[in-house]
Amino acid sequence: MARLLWISLGGALGTAARYLVSVWLLRALGPAFPYGTLAVNVIGSFLLGLIMQAGLDTTLLSPTARAVLATGVMGGFTTYSTFNYDTLQYLQEGAWAMAGLNVAATLLVCLAAGALGVAAARGLVG
Repeated sequence: MARLLWISLGGALGTAARYLVSVWLLRALGPAFPYGTLAVNVIGSFLLGLIMQAGLDTTLLSPTARAVLATGVMGGFTTYSTFNYDTLQYLQEGAWAMAGLNVAATLLVCLAAGALGVAAARGLVG
């Protein structure tokens, strides 16, 4: 039960961080493209790669800490469902190029960020 509580608290922190990043990017870059969604998915992909690699290959993170960070914090932070909704909105509006850009950017940049996270963990912890 304690582990569930910690994961839930991690989710709340991740959700708050997602909101802050999204609001900041909306103010900074405007509403023409879902920059906030893309940013949290890229950052989340990097951090999840780092957390999982470090957590599975070392003893730096206990299984509970890894679950809190990966399932809780990163689960609350990343926004695949929002990415999906944003893309569907573009398609419904007939904005095929923007939908394609959103899918391509999210897929490619998040894959690269995840790989960088794994590489960063290997570089930091061996």
